Amino acid sequence: MKILVINAGSSSLKYQLINMDDESVIAKGNCERIGIDGHITHKTFDGKTVSEDCDFPTHTEAFERVVKALTEGEAAVIGSMEEISAVGHRIVQGAEVFNKTTLVTDEVIDKIDDLAELAPVHNHPHALALRACKKVIPANVPQAVVFDTAFHQTMSEKAFMFGMPYECYEKYHVRKYGFHGTSHRFVSAALADAMGKDIKDLKIVSCHLGNGSSITAINGGKSVDTSMGFTPLDGVIMGTRSGCVDPSAVTFVQQKLGLDAHGMSEYLNKKSGFLGITGISSDNRDIESAAKEGNKRAALAQEMLAYGIKKYIGSYTAVMNGLDAVIFTGGLGENSPSVRLNVCKDMEYLGIKIDEELNSKERGKLVKLSTADSKVQVWVVPTNEELLIARDTKELCGL
Repeated sequence: MKILVINAGSSSLKYQLINMDDESVIAKGNCERIGIDGHITHKTFDGKTVSEDCDFPTHTEAFERVVKALTEGEAAVIGSMEEISAVGHRIVQGAEVFNKTTLVTDEVIDKIDDLAELAPVHNHPHALALRACKKVIPANVPQAVVFDTAFHQTMSEKAFMFGMPYECYEKYHVRKYGFHGTSHRFVSAALADAMGKDIKDLKIVSCHLGNGSSITAINGGKSVDTSMGFTPLDGVIMGTRSGCVDPSAVTFVQQKLGLDAHGMSEYLNKKSGFLGITGISSDNRDIESAAKEGNKRAALAQEMLAYGIKKYIGSYTAVMNGLDAVIFTGGLGENSPSVRLNVCKDMEYLGIKIDEELNSKERGKLVKLSTADSKVQVWVVPTNEELLIARDTKELCGL
C-alpha cells in the first residue's frame, strides 16, 4: 500500500511517497518557486535523482510535474497514480473547526480557505494545493487533511484564552492555537514506546526546536499547554521570529520606526530572533560557530534560547504537577548537543541530569541522554510528521 503525503506552502510543494507495508520512503521531493518560475528536486529510495527548472505558474502545474516524476523517466517509482491508495495533506491551521484528521471534500477545502485570515501564509496556499490535487489525482483515490493545530484542541480555556476582552475571542477567534502538533503527537507516542510505558501514564515536555520552535506540555498523551500562540510567533526566540515580547514594546517600536501593522509583523517574524540579536544569521550552526569564536551577541542568542526553554519546562512541570520525561526533536533538538546541554544543565533541582559525553556524540537518532540517577528521563526523538500523516490517512480511509 502506497500513500502520498503532501506539504504545500505558498510557493512550494513538498511530497513523500511512503510504502505503508514497512513505512519506508519510496521517493520524496520538493517543487519550489511556484508562481515565480519553478524548480523540482526528486529523489528515490535507491538514489536516483531529478533536479531541473520547470514552469510552475500555479500549484496545479507543480502537481502535474510530481505525477510525472513519480511515474515517468529513470527516477519513476510507480507505473501510474492508480497505484496510490490515498493522499494525506498537512494543514497548518484548523482553528476550532477541525480537531481531527478529516476527509477532503469541496466543503472542507472551502472551510480551510475561510481560515486563511488566521494563517495567511499557509491556509490559502493549502486550499490552492488541495484544489490542484483534486484535478490531478484520480477521483477514486481518497484524500485526507491532517491539522497542526488539532493536537492542541485538548487545551482548556484557562490555557488557551488571552487576557483580552472576551469579545475578541467570540468575534475574531483570538486565542492560543499552538502549532507543530503533528510533530509533538508523533514524538510523544514514539517516546512512550521507547520507554515501554502507556502514554496515558506519562507527563512529558516536548521541545520541537528548529528555525521555528515550540514547547508543549503533554499529560497522558494530550496537549495541555504549548508555547506558540495565536500564530507561530509566540514562545521562545527562533531563527527570525522574536518569540514572546511585551505587547507595549511592539507598539512602542512600531511608532519609533513608523511601521504599519504589516510592517511590524514582518519586523517581528522575519527580522528578529537569532538574526535580529546576532546580526549574523538565523541559522543556529552559524551562531554556534560565531559564539565559539568569541562573538558575544551570538553567545547571548544561545543563552536566550536555553533560558526560555528552561522556563517553559519549569512552568509546564508545575502545570502538570510532575514530569517524567523531556523530549528534544526537530533540526536543533535532534542535532545540536550544545542546545540540549545548555537547557539541561543546572536543572538538578527538577531531577534532570544528562550524560554530557553521550550528549556530545549523539545526533539525529532515538537515544536516551539522561543518567541512571536522573529522576526525569531526557530523550532525543527524531520527528517524522510525514509518517504520522500517512498513518492518520491510512486509518481514516480504512485501508
